[in-house]
Amino acid sequence: MSTTRPLGHRATRDGGEHVVFTRTFSAPVGDVWAACTEPHRMERWIGTWTGDPASGEIAFRMTAEGDVPEEVYLVEVCEPPHRFVVRSRDAAPFSEDGSGPRVTWRHSLELTETDGVTTLTFTQVVPDGPVGADVAANVGPGWDYYLDRLVAALEGRDPGQIAFPPYLQRSDHYRGLFS
Repeated sequence: MSTTRPLGHRATRDGGEHVVFTRTFSAPVGDVWAACTEPHRMERWIGTWTGDPASGEIAFRMTAEGDVPEEVYLVEVCEPPHRFVVRSRDAAPFSEDGSGPRVTWRHSLELTETDGVTTLTFTQVVPDGPVGADVAANVGPGWDYYLDRLVAALEGRDPGQIAFPPYLQRSDHYRGLFS
């Protein structure tokens, strides 16, 4: 089961514009942290990583999209089990065909637990200007999709049963947030 509407919104954080997603789980914060940071658990819903986070650098590869090349991410903050911030080492084109401007990806994961319910807040920086609307239209539906896959994984359901194409209909919502 997936959400029926886009769940991301725009917010200003740390002096920049972000698209922000929130999900809640009836699970302890440590379990949600593990699902978001342990390679074998992440692989069920998004991808896997290699390397040593203590070195400040990991290589991440999305596996739910097929054969996607890995990207190197710099670990800016790692405060288990509550906060994790990474940014791509290299700027990359945000379009699948490699056209358009190159952007640096920066993602933040924050987890809080109250009375056995863990709230996950995931953010991605969106560049200024017209390219920001294009980036948001591209990544917004993707993060709704992946976070729904995380929900399925944590609920013991098969994330593979969630189809991506319906999420593409959310592009206009995300573009509108940054237009």
